[in-house]
Amino acid sequence: MRPIHVGLLGIGTVGSGTWDVLQRNAREIRRRAGRAIRITQVADKDQKKARRLVDGKAQVLGNAFAVVRAPDIGIVVELIGGTGIAKDLVLEAIAQGKHVVTANKALLAKHGNRIFAAAQKKGVMVAFEASVGGGIPIIKALREGLAANRIEWIAGIINGTSNFILSEMRDKGLAFATALADAQARGYAETDPTFDIEGVDAAHKLTILSALAFGIPMQFSKAYTEGISRLTQQDIGYAEELGYRIKLLGITRRAQRGIELRVHPTLVPARRLIANVEGVMNAILVKGDAVGATMYYGAGAGSQPTASAVVADLVDVTRLITADPGHRVPHLAFQPDQLSATPILPIGEVQTSYYLRMRVLDKPGVLARITRILADLRISIDAMVQKEPPAGEKRVDIVMLTHLALEKNVDAAMRRIEQLPTVLGRITRIRIEALL
Repeated sequence: MRPIHVGLLGIGTVGSGTWDVLQRNAREIRRRAGRAIRITQVADKDQKKARRLVDGKAQVLGNAFAVVRAPDIGIVVELIGGTGIAKDLVLEAIAQGKHVVTANKALLAKHGNRIFAAAQKKGVMVAFEASVGGGIPIIKALREGLAANRIEWIAGIINGTSNFILSEMRDKGLAFATALADAQARGYAETDPTFDIEGVDAAHKLTILSALAFGIPMQFSKAYTEGISRLTQQDIGYAEELGYRIKLLGITRRAQRGIELRVHPTLVPARRLIANVEGVMNAILVKGDAVGATMYYGAGAGSQPTASAVVADLVDVTRLITADPGHRVPHLAFQPDQLSATPILPIGEVQTSYYLRMRVLDKPGVLARITRILADLRISIDAMVQKEPPAGEKRVDIVMLTHLALEKNVDAAMRRIEQLPTVLGRITRIRIEALL
């Protein structure tokens, strides 16, 4: 059978890995796909570098639209990134009747609804396994492997940079700024690390997972996002003493009145497997009503792991390229006309447990006033630690763990407690998840 011709847009870190995997495993891939898969055209701004990489085995162009519009290209692989030119190229590829493979989580989180609608209308596939979790096959698991289940929740470490920083802070006692500088020196963090450390990258990925789990449209703008830049060594230490570890988690859950969609630092019991995922590794827990909790672990980024997912998508698309569009797995796991309008809950309506740390004057009656405010707002205390102040020191830290409480009630309680003259400064609040 005639080989399928692929146009590769971008031959940077992931693009070069994709080229390498396709060349190295060509025979195995052909056995799996039923025909050869060949990258015949490559578009990259750095044409000199691209030519050196492909070594005469593919045509190199500076104009990506020329590749997208080439009549003999059957699949376009978009590895440029971003939401500007990448969006235009993907939409043009679909308009030209090409199938698309992309690793672009930001593009899908922000413009996925439009892209999938265009692909559905044109009868082409958009495959995106590499957009979440690098080489971890989490997209396929949600779209196919767990199709019998009513998904209850997903919780994941889906940004390796932030997980590396938190691991370094815990293992080596480093301050956040020092751990971040180490991540940048090792190439794990960008020069501008905002998307990683403030949870934006994780929110892009979580938006995709939530849509697949619950059959809802992409709704990135409604995701609650909080990063790790304000975490201190003090809170990491207190969490350890209480039997927890702090991880930046993306959490999406089916609740009574809507869908939770949130990224934030989270206290996780140290005995949970996900609490022991260290360094740049990713891990995703999925709870289904039939299967229970399942965990997916592996490298969440990098040239070869991400290329593994890109090439797997190429194999899938090649297998199904002659199939009737109505018989393919829907882009968002559910049939397009069966997507739900279930709302995304604002963070104030989320119910979880909380870690609260406050510094207070060491005086009689302080604790009584604090607990009275919590009781007034229906917040009950699960555990409490009051640190002994050093000799001569009149300030002391109080750490409280609450039972389940409504976020807006906790916000109200924090505002009232912070107004007490015996409470010094702002309260530190970190959410807790048991992940049962």
